Amino acid sequence: MNCSADGRPIDVTDILARLKGLSAAEEFFAVLGVSYDPKVLNVSRLHIMKRVGQYLAEEDLSDLPDQVVAARVRATLLRAYEDFTTSSPLKYRIFKVLKDYDPNKPATPGRTFVPLESVLKRFAKE
Repeated sequence: MNCSADGRPIDVTDILARLKGLSAAEEFFAVLGVSYDPKVLNVSRLHIMKRVGQYLAEEDLSDLPDQVVAARVRATLLRAYEDFTTSSPLKYRIFKVLKDYDPNKPATPGRTFVPLESVLKRFAKE
């Protein structure tokens, strides 16, 4: 399979098993031969990898040849990366904390911040 970023063939042997053993986002890009801008990856790495997982959850890769699996996973990584090269993580809101965040909605007083004094008053009464 010749689809690496630098034109060298990608080793597709046991690709899923090898990908499961990776931990850093850079390793996924290197193994799959996808070039990236370190600035984009540094800002959006968790979002990109989470998006890859979401996209792959929609794929059925079982019983496919390693070469086909590698091509699909590579295309998925590229698609997820491109999502965040043109938009911020706030646009896609992949993580719950961002889904719940609404910059136009002010925080409800007393719900997002509990003053230490109010906690200490409870103990003083006991």
